[in-house]
Amino acid sequence: MRNFVFHNPTKYVFGKDTVKKIGEEIASFGSKKVLLVAGGGSIKKNGVYDTVVDSLKKHDIQWVELWGVRPNPVLSKVREGIEIAKKENVDGVLAVGGGSVIDTAKAIANGVFVDDVWKLYLRKNPLKPTKALPIYVVLTLSATGSEMNGTSVITNEEQKVKWSYRSITNYPKVSIVDPTVQFSLPQRQTANGGSDSLSHIIESYITGKPTDTTVYFDEGLMRSIIDNIDRLMIDPKDYEARASFAWAATLAFNGLSLTGLGGDWAA
Repeated sequence: MRNFVFHNPTKYVFGKDTVKKIGEEIASFGSKKVLLVAGGGSIKKNGVYDTVVDSLKKHDIQWVELWGVRPNPVLSKVREGIEIAKKENVDGVLAVGGGSVIDTAKAIANGVFVDDVWKLYLRKNPLKPTKALPIYVVLTLSATGSEMNGTSVITNEEQKVKWSYRSITNYPKVSIVDPTVQFSLPQRQTANGGSDSLSHIIESYITGKPTDTTVYFDEGLMRSIIDNIDRLMIDPKDYEARASFAWAATLAFNGLSLTGLGGDWAA
């Protein structure tokens, strides 16, 4: 077994009707005004947006919004968010969405404190972040595990490169995961999320010298993901299957599945 350090500071709030807790959680960390980052508008159709803003209002938290984050998030949207965050003097960033939205929020939260956010992602001599705005998450799509890890992946459209960086400053302060908000996902998105989660585990599972505890843990996660994705293809509103998959997807890339193994995704 390789030496490792496991440290994950994200508070993880899981279960039914937990989205309405986001205002309380943000207030507990002292933020008064947040930048709400979102994708294409599905959160308005499924009611998540209304639940979030009602909770923010209840706890006297102001917010401004950045919409239009797309899959494989781009640098130009990050820069747009940084400008809004600076102009509006926000003291937190709230991601309401899946991995692309969360990764964008992470980049914005770090980017307000550096002269050029892309320098954080450089392969050679990257800028090392020293601080970031608090990051908060309401997850709407289980796949990347970004809700409980320190990684952000962004595409630079001009340079046509997609790079990542890892930092303790990228970990969300709190992530809320209510499996019921994923009931309305298209089956293709659910299946893609399962494939994404599996890829994280397999990449480390086949790398380096096996260690029993982590290998058995990873095998259990893979079985859980496969079994529950199969169930969700039959019934997208199977709560136990949806909940089991959501938790497994988080565990697939929050650091535990990598301990002692190494691999490209190891922290």
